[in-house]
This record gives sequence, C-alpha cells and structure tokens, in this order.
Amino acid sequence: MIHVVKRQAGQWGIRVPARQGEEVRQALIREGALDPSLKVLREGPDLILPLREEREGASWFEFEAHPGREPLPRHELVGGIAIMQEQDPGGAEALLKSRPSLHTVVSAEGEVHGEYRTREFSILAGKPTTRTFVTEHGYSFAVDLAGAYFSARLSTERQRILAQVRGGELVLDMFAGVGPFAITLSKQASLIVASDLNPKAVAMMLENLDRNRVENVLPLLMDARHLVRILPWRFDRVVMNLPLAGTEFLSEAFRLVRPGGTIHFYSLVSAEREHEARIRELGGTVTSERVVRSYSPAQWHAVYDILVKS
Repeated sequence: MIHVVKRQAGQWGIRVPARQGEEVRQALIREGALDPSLKVLREGPDLILPLREEREGASWFEFEAHPGREPLPRHELVGGIAIMQEQDPGGAEALLKSRPSLHTVVSAEGEVHGEYRTREFSILAGKPTTRTFVTEHGYSFAVDLAGAYFSARLSTERQRILAQVRGGELVLDMFAGVGPFAITLSKQASLIVASDLNPKAVAMMLENLDRNRVENVLPLLMDARHLVRILPWRFDRVVMNLPLAGTEFLSEAFRLVRPGGTIHFYSLVSAEREHEARIRELGGTVTSERVVRSYSPAQWHAVYDILVKS
C-alpha cells in the first residue's frame, strides 16, 4: 500500500463565512494577498483563506499545499497588471502565464512620491503599458499606474464607507485620484465633490464617470488648500485618502465639514493613536482607528473615522 503524505505549511490565514468566501477570495486576489500555493481550509460554516503576509484579523493556520503548484512571486494585482517589488523577469513570465486576465507585469521603482502621487514602473513581461481597467463591485475604472495613484487594496474600505453613507449626504473626496471613492459613494450620496491636483488623474476620473454613467459627482482640478475658499458648502462627510501627507490638510478638512459630520482620514503611522491628540485639538473625536494594510515593518496604513463636534 502506498501512503500519500500531505505536505503541510504554516501560514497566515483569514477566516470568513463560506457564503462570503468567493467575494473575499477575489478581493484578496486583486490585492495579490492570497497565497495560491496553499489550499483553502474549511472549518464548519467558515472558510480560511491563506495569505501571503500578516494583516488585520489574520491568525496562524496549518494549510495543505497544492501538489505540484509552485508559489508565484509576491505581487499585487491591479486589473490586468501585476506589480512586483523585485526585478525578476523569470518570475514575471511565470506570473504572466498564471492568469489569462494578465496582460502586463511590472516592477515598482521606489515609492509613491510628489504632489501628483505618482510612481515609476519598469515593464518586465507582456504589453508595454501601465494602463489597465479595474472591475470593482460592479464599477469599471480606467487606471494608469504611472499617471495617477490607485490602490486595489482599498476596495474593502470603499465598501465599508459606502455602508455608512446615508441617502442625501453631501460628500467631499479631497484627493479623489481617478475617482474610485467618489464613484462608489455616488450610489448613496446626493452630491460628491471630487477634487485632485493631478491633471491626468482628473482626466481619468472624467473618463470613469462617463464609463459608469455617474452624474452626481462634481470633479475639480484643484489644490485642496483652496477648497474652503471656493466651495459654498459644508459637507456631511469628507474622505482624505492622502496617507503620505494628509496631516497637512487636517485643519482644512475640519473647516469643510459641518458640525456633527464625519471625516475618514488615512495616514501612514508608526504607533497607535498617533494623530489622536491633533484630532482632539481640532475639535474631533476618533470613533474608530483601523489598520488598512502593512506598509513597512515599522509603519502601517491606518484610517481614522472622526466625528466632528457639533
């Protein structure tokens, strides 16, 4: 008798109800966070999805390895583009062959930088382009990775905030990029003002508004510092997705939100409650502080939900 030994591997995993398993699995694939070399576990009514690295809500599990399936290089998926952190042409070719939906593999050269929030990429395999289309919860976004900031990892955040928006709200997206937050929240809000300083981002936002037939978003090409002087409204909700420099605009956000309104403030932090004192000083109360993702061993991308005092 031949005994087959199942190869086991300890790895981070996240538990989800089975009915939500495919939705979460697809979201993790888009992020490049799912480890496809390991099999999904089933425990009662739950599935446990294997992750490439630790994240909020993850625990350590023993997974069964897929026989004969070699682990792919670490990467993040944005539409039909896979982003690698290393210059690995062989790994890029393996990635390109792993999914029919991929058309390009790139490596990221440095971090997001500059007032336009852009990043350089080099093409490792596939078509020589940084432009793609991202499908997310029924919406389609045109994205040019080299032209404007976009993060597929914020898909869950967009849905989380959408669940909080009440019908008739007036919303400001201070750093809108190509429009994923604004377009997602347009489903509930009465009007969304979506501002960005980057001309390429605003051009793609206009394309995305047309692609998704959204008519209640007002796009602005503008420095967020000037919004308080230009806009006639105070908003029920302000989204501040500028993690590298958002603290510079916190006081502006407080001037733009109505008493009793909400600010969603994204920032790179090195400690819990890092910005809480400043938020209290401006007249806000932190109702929630969440880790969105790891950024480096010493920093993480966090979001503060802030209630502005009446």
